[in-house]
Amino acid sequence: MNGQPFIPANITVHLGRPDAYAQNVTVTFPDYIKNVASSEIYPTWPENALRANIYAQISFALNRIYTEWYRSRGYDFDITNSTQFDQAYVQGRDIYENISQIVDEIFNDYLRRQGFVEPLFAQFCNGTTVTCEGLSQWGTVALADQGYTPYSILTNYYGNDINIVTDAPVAINSPSFPGVALGIGKSGNDVKTIQVRLNRISRNYPKIPKIYPVDGVYGQETADAVTEFQRIFNLTPDGIVGKATWWKIAYLFTTVKRLSELDSEGLRLEEVSRQFPSLLQEGMQGNGVRVLQYYLSVVAAFYEQVPPVAVDGFFGPMTKQAVIAFQKVYGLAPDGVVGRNTWNELVRAYRGILESVPPEVEGGGVQLFPGLVLKIGITDPSVRTLQEYLSFIADTYPEIPKVPATGYFGEQTRDAVIAFQNRFGLNPDGIVGAVTWDAIASEYSDLRYGFVKRPGQFPGYNLSEE
Repeated sequence: MNGQPFIPANITVHLGRPDAYAQNVTVTFPDYIKNVASSEIYPTWPENALRANIYAQISFALNRIYTEWYRSRGYDFDITNSTQFDQAYVQGRDIYENISQIVDEIFNDYLRRQGFVEPLFAQFCNGTTVTCEGLSQWGTVALADQGYTPYSILTNYYGNDINIVTDAPVAINSPSFPGVALGIGKSGNDVKTIQVRLNRISRNYPKIPKIYPVDGVYGQETADAVTEFQRIFNLTPDGIVGKATWWKIAYLFTTVKRLSELDSEGLRLEEVSRQFPSLLQEGMQGNGVRVLQYYLSVVAAFYEQVPPVAVDGFFGPMTKQAVIAFQKVYGLAPDGVVGRNTWNELVRAYRGILESVPPEVEGGGVQLFPGLVLKIGITDPSVRTLQEYLSFIADTYPEIPKVPATGYFGEQTRDAVIAFQNRFGLNPDGIVGAVTWDAIASEYSDLRYGFVKRPGQFPGYNLSEE
């Protein structure tokens, strides 16, 4: 449940009740819908009734996948074929030709409520032996015979506030758990997801402290909220989001928001919007590219196969060449595009370098970015190093306040960081990620170990005519 919904290339179906020992089968999403439609409805029904039912079946399945309804509970499938819980799927059955043609046309269309993101939990029943709050399958036939369109049939059951999303993208589905534990100093969209979910869960479980701001950076306030969540739900209270904690948070978030119910509270766009780019590729520019280039430049110093790259914030041909070289070294698809797998491998490579080299190189070197994003509330030896660097820089730039080297990132340190960021044209957010750390460390190195100022560099004081 990260970002906008998409149509999965494949879906894994459990051939039985959720807790039954039964086979799992993985099929393409269109083939799954064709099977469900051929099992649930009759090909002789009016076409408008068929289309309305198929829209509901698509949306129902997508809701199960998008909310990770079963995977967040520890199951290794997306949906069951038990009509008590999901919709019918009969392995190996024949598919009706007219149903197959309709599915091929609309398999990447789904229902959602206006203003919400998640696919509608389009509950339905046959309307004769079983009735429910959602769509009546046999009832759609009567409405179609009266001239109702597929959309008007659907609004008759689900309300006038639904939209049909058309031509949704198709992508390979993968579990939302990032594959690595999240703790203090981590940053990115996965951290923001945890912050958003915990803030909503805390409305039902007020002992969980609110996280503010929701900035995608894992600070002490996020760790405190995670720890309390873990205490409430009998998980190891270590303040780290591993696999078990991630899935428990996902399950509770879906539950408290009723995302898999017809009366869902709904997901707003701001709740799933990505704060950081989830994909970096040629032609892009910005802070995310700078971070990528910083990591690549460090890796290049230790892996001769990876060419050096300038940290300029533009993803040009040289950056793509370095990404491809790195991907080849680590056995990844060499496409020059930085997705989650490439990014995680790059971070792991960088952390391996951090562990293998001394914090500071003899003879005037400075410490590499510690791999932790530093913000207010964090205590760490790297904070002390940061404070020492800032205080030394403050001797040359008086607008940057000196800060005691305590190892605790408090308001004084934040203010000094903001002053540095303002002075050197960085985003003044008071947070020290790879880009800000590199700028601070580079300036410290120039001032402490350089012999002369670079041409045109600000001398540290204002010049005036007398």
